[in-house]
Amino acid sequence: MTVQTILLLGDPRLYRPSEPVAEHEVEQLMPAIADLHDTMQDFQQRHGWGRAIAAPQIGLHKRIVCMHVDEPLTFINPVLDQHSDERQEFWEDCMSFPELLVRLSNPSRCRLSYRDTDWQQHGVLLSEDYAELLQHEVDHLDGVLSVQRALDDQSIVLRRAMPEKDPELRGLFREL
Repeated sequence: MTVQTILLLGDPRLYRPSEPVAEHEVEQLMPAIADLHDTMQDFQQRHGWGRAIAAPQIGLHKRIVCMHVDEPLTFINPVLDQHSDERQEFWEDCMSFPELLVRLSNPSRCRLSYRDTDWQQHGVLLSEDYAELLQHEVDHLDGVLSVQRALDDQSIVLRRAMPEKDPELRGLFREL
């Protein structure tokens, strides 16, 4: 399909909540889903990181997330619930502001419910990295960016300023 332009921090479209996908829309959205996968893979090749992208990042305000870890996956109308009380802190990156890292705290575990492109319902328990990754993407669907959820006013840094050799900071930073 087509590599789309990823909207960047400051674009007001990133702050707009997305609409649920109806079953009858899935077929007409398949080209956009292919574009999301192509856009993510292009970003990965150019930057060396990035495992998931949400539809609003290319200006499509539908509740769709595409992920590629071992295989391409598409989550339609994802919902996170059953959040654990245990939390994890980490440095998060985002394709919409690739030069920044944001320190956040999220639940260590949660449950993800979603539909696939065949409109089959699924549920999966997520922990640590995947809980972090999908929370980030669902936030995009809600019009929330990680810069809005930073731990404090010192929790947003330029990627190139991250101390590569500092084991304490390096341990907190996990690339998506």
